[in-house]
Amino acid sequence: MKTIAPHDRPREKLARVGAAGLGDNELLAIVLGHGAPRAGALDLANAMMAACGGLHGLARASADDLCRVPGIGAARAAQIIAAMEVGRRTLLRSRRERLQIVSPRDAAELLIPQFGSQPVEQFGVVLLDTKHRVLRTRVLSVGTLDASIVHPREVFREATSGGASAIMLFHNHPSGDPTPSEDDVKLTRRLVTAGDIMGITVIDHVIISDTRFCSLKQMGAL
Repeated sequence: MKTIAPHDRPREKLARVGAAGLGDNELLAIVLGHGAPRAGALDLANAMMAACGGLHGLARASADDLCRVPGIGAARAAQIIAAMEVGRRTLLRSRRERLQIVSPRDAAELLIPQFGSQPVEQFGVVLLDTKHRVLRTRVLSVGTLDASIVHPREVFREATSGGASAIMLFHNHPSGDPTPSEDDVKLTRRLVTAGDIMGITVIDHVIISDTRFCSLKQMGAL
């Protein structure tokens, strides 16, 4: 940090121009607080960003991933993971508010902060009342990087025990591309059929990534 002009050091720059004027690496350097014996905080931040593939990769990184960066130990890894989680939670609605799902974007805004950056595929349901207000969200299956297994009985057991009148299916694509696969479409149609038998409407299946989403209903695949 000694090679940077004093007014351009991250903390001084934050005070001068505000958080929005700092780069991702500069914000991360402030979270780190200080550097290591042979690297300043900004150097460590740059190394972490490079190792993780940027800010979105950092959101998915585990403590073990972070500790592979020279100068990052268990305490600092925990510090970064905690900071990312605080940021994620600020995007979640208050539990006292009952969000009404009237569009795929409503669903995406609910789900992306919690599940969009997960490193493995997770499949779940959002339970809805008669007005499509959210009752609760449940993950039913955690898969590998490219596959998740779910059975209709698990989906509708959760729906009936939760008193849901309708459900919305969701899962994440760790690849970052929310485009549905043929298997995604087949599973959705199977669950829609099961829902018709159970008297519980499947209103949509939303696939999310860390910043994007895709609605099978909007695509006409339901």
